[in-house]
Amino acid sequence: MIPDFGLGNVLPPFTNNDVVGGLHPRSPYLATMSEFVARFATSPERAEILRGLKRFRDAIREIGLVQGLQWIDGSFVEACEIVKGRPPRDVDVVSVVHRPPAHADEAAWRIFVAGHQDTLFDPRYCKETYSCDSYFIDLGISPLLVSQQAAYWFGLFSHQRDTFQWKGLVQLNLQCDDEAAMHLLSEIEAEW
Repeated sequence: MIPDFGLGNVLPPFTNNDVVGGLHPRSPYLATMSEFVARFATSPERAEILRGLKRFRDAIREIGLVQGLQWIDGSFVEACEIVKGRPPRDVDVVSVVHRPPAHADEAAWRIFVAGHQDTLFDPRYCKETYSCDSYFIDLGISPLLVSQQAAYWFGLFSHQRDTFQWKGLVQLNLQCDDEAAMHLLSEIEAEW
């Protein structure tokens, strides 16, 4: 469940004063792609970004990154229109992924990444092509490095860049209901 915006028009980092999240949801808020679309498809600009996110998810699955999750953040999951007086320009995404089995060893993984370094592993390309400010955490590295990278990205994503306000983010599984979500998006757009 993705909660309503809280203080500062951002997703709250936790709900009902339950910092631990034992009884109530806390960030990252687990959602399906359909739930994400239902919550954030509120304008034509947002709909276009959602379509870009879907294309990005398709593209990384097509190259074999099919197991993992994504943390979704940025102005897209804030009331950007109210706070900044404009729609969001993109969506921030950290993909936490398992290596494809054919590229599991270090040498094969390096070749795999090099083959996509100018496209799916290039944040600038992903921003221009998919409206996604995109980064990756490789679950094939040592657990210590995974924990350091996760702490970095989660720490960065859980605070606004300009105000340092603490906020929540959304988590989507890579294997999800994306096609149903795009159908829902079309239905929402038909009502505008």
